[in-house]
Amino acid sequence: METVETRKVENKSSLPWDLLLSADPSRKMVESYIDKSDIYTLSVDGKVVGEYMLTKVDNETNELKNIAVDEKYQGKGIGKQLVLDAIKKAKEAGSKRIEVGTGNSSFSQLASYQKCGFRIIGVDKDFFTKNYDQEIIEDGIRCIDMVRLAIEF
Repeated sequence: METVETRKVENKSSLPWDLLLSADPSRKMVESYIDKSDIYTLSVDGKVVGEYMLTKVDNETNELKNIAVDEKYQGKGIGKQLVLDAIKKAKEAGSKRIEVGTGNSSFSQLASYQKCGFRIIGVDKDFFTKNYDQEIIEDGIRCIDMVRLAIEF
């Protein structure tokens, strides 16, 4: 049986950059929010295969950012585990709400978040075209807008 463990990263000098950049291809963007976030990793038998960041927005809201799962481990429920862990941590911290944003072209992520209880609350129009130098294409669709979702506790 595999040993699965989620833990907070205490030393930010040893971050899983391969995973961080698979969730957000702009190192500049990741660096802009990394110091404001708590980073959690999920390990299977000691190997880091997933991560997410939880950022305090205000006294009542946390934002879930940069969720990533190693390609070899995708489709095994690890992404869902990460999202549910983030929800749990936000509740334990006394938050009344957790938000997440994803691209308009990220269909599987949009479905996953809604299966975990998130509801669409808005759209940041042109977010990706304004904030990223390189075009992002997913499943043949250009990623232009950020779809915002939230759960109220």
